Amino acid sequence: QVQLVESGGGFVQPGGSLRLSCAASALIFNGYEMGWYRQAPGKQRELVATLNTLGTIRSYASSVKGRFTISRDNAKNMVYLQMSSLKPEDTAVYYCNRRPSVPEYWGQGTQVTVSS
Repeated sequence: QVQLVESGGGFVQPGGSLRLSCAASALIFNGYEMGWYRQAPGKQRELVATLNTLGTIRSYASSVKGRFTISRDNAKNMVYLQMSSLKPEDTAVYYCNRRPSVPEYWGQGTQVTVSS
């Protein structure tokens, strides 16, 4: 089954932390650069972080650089996003997908809400 399943979202106060997880089917994951994306209400989906196949080259949107860390476990077909110093503007539904994204692979995402 070809799918991406995101988890780990929730409600957190400003300054808090969350760790998102993405379970990917091998067909999607193996040998591909992966990314985390997010979509806030009323806004387009944006790329947040990317990681190459070996897990050695990372890139981040300027809005999250220094606060978010992307990682992957190639043995488990998993991608993670560690988020710290969260801000209200980080509120969004977070998705994982290949980079560049493949439209038919989008999952349900996981909601992150940052509010006091």
